[in-house]
Amino acid sequence: MSEFVRGSSSIFRLEAHISFKVKYCHDVFDIIEFKERCTELLLEAAAGIGIEVTELGYDRNHVHLDIRWMRICLSVDQISKKLKGTTGRKLLKEFPGIKKRFFWGSGLWSPVIYGDSLGKDPINMHNYVANQGKKSSKYTTTLVRFFNQ
Repeated sequence: MSEFVRGSSSIFRLEAHISFKVKYCHDVFDIIEFKERCTELLLEAAAGIGIEVTELGYDRNHVHLDIRWMRICLSVDQISKKLKGTTGRKLLKEFPGIKKRFFWGSGLWSPVIYGDSLGKDPINMHNYVANQGKKSSKYTTTLVRFFNQ
């Protein structure tokens, strides 16, 4: 079990799984440089708002993150907005060819987010995220239906 975060008047352990889908479902994460830069920007943005990314995984057109709060003042919605806003703006500025080809002047991310609590035993979800994009994964049998609905 993960360690608890201790503040001056609080003790907590908040972990969640979130997923962001690319607008228009384009397979932009097949482009290695784009995917690597997205990883750098997500980790940088998360650290800036006091969130620890415990696992990060990509499929062709969406990203999965397991996150852990280091302070309790942000909601999943606020965290998602900060991560998506920062990464989307910087990625499309750094890769104008991708913006022109796939996004026609609009943003990178779909407005939809998926969020779920990791609960007391987050191991299965960590494994699912770590195995994103791999052809056959024993972890996808029960979890994949939530992301394909």
